[in-house]
Amino acid sequence: MNTATVIAHDALARFGYALSDTTRTQIMLSLREKPCYPAELADAIGVSRQTLSNHLACLRGCGLVVSTPEGRRSRYELADPRIGKALDDLLGVVLAVDPSCCPDAPTQGCC
Repeated sequence: MNTATVIAHDALARFGYALSDTTRTQIMLSLREKPCYPAELADAIGVSRQTLSNHLACLRGCGLVVSTPEGRRSRYELADPRIGKALDDLLGVVLAVDPSCCPDAPTQGCC
């Protein structure tokens, strides 16, 4: 596998990991609309500021969001506008889910 392929796989894995959690997904969907401050994001999605801070740290670590210091606060936004476009595209996907393929669906919350 060449270096470019490895980098692409790594980026997709980070994106998938970020979307695997509903709070991180809500953060990214909110930031796709406009940059925001953590307190506003926490209120908008209904989580504690500490929970939000932990998820923002994860998203920063994955390279999906960036923060810009503004005095004593930091404003967060998606690291690249194409992330917002990718989220828009994903929202338009229609999945043909077959819960019978996943026997743990009722208890695991998948499918």
